[in-house]
Amino acid sequence: MLKPNGVHHLAVSTADIRGQLDFFTDVLGMELVALYNMHGLKDARHGFVKASASCYIAFVTMPAIAEIPVEIGKTHAGNGGNASAPGTMQHLALNVDTEGELLAMRDRIRLKGVNVIGPINHGFCRSIYFAGPEHLTLEIATSEQGIDAEAWIDPEVVAIAGITPEELERFKHPAPVEAAGGRVAQPPADPAKPHMLMPPDRYRAVLAMSDQEFSAQADYPDPPVKPAAVLAS
Repeated sequence: MLKPNGVHHLAVSTADIRGQLDFFTDVLGMELVALYNMHGLKDARHGFVKASASCYIAFVTMPAIAEIPVEIGKTHAGNGGNASAPGTMQHLALNVDTEGELLAMRDRIRLKGVNVIGPINHGFCRSIYFAGPEHLTLEIATSEQGIDAEAWIDPEVVAIAGITPEELERFKHPAPVEAAGGRVAQPPADPAKPHMLMPPDRYRAVLAMSDQEFSAQADYPDPPVKPAAVLAS
């Protein structure tokens, strides 16, 4: 099945990148691995902390972010049971592999003076909950096994969501797509589909480019600092 195999990084807007990096490294023990000028954007910075070799939490800061008002229940949920605007991140759940590691993380967080509640047994996972800087709602969870769709897809909620039996089957078993080696052409812009927001003229120009033209214009492959091993070779 052709599909993503995990989260490479989740990017969080911040007006205080130093404070977020301090929290995620000190309280959660995640190592800082990247901090650089965001490619192609004036006065924007990008920072990455490492959960594993293939999973990172990223932070984006730019001057305009500090001017956006925080509204709990709109821009931020404030806790795992509250609302936030459609398309926003309601909460961020990080993974550990065992119950022992979950309790050890609770100890670590409390030793840093941060309040944390749980574990709560959700059936398919056990979770602890706490807050991060700038009203981030955070969770750490552990699952002994994957989620069993036959046990956890509730017919009542399926009906409330307006999902038909045919749609449910499609959601549970997405149709395979035959890969074409990257040769599929850009489709025409369809207003019914999701689109990134940028100035219309710029967006039309981007969509009109070939993939090779866009990559040649937008690529930034070189790191800001040459590693010592590279300099020595």
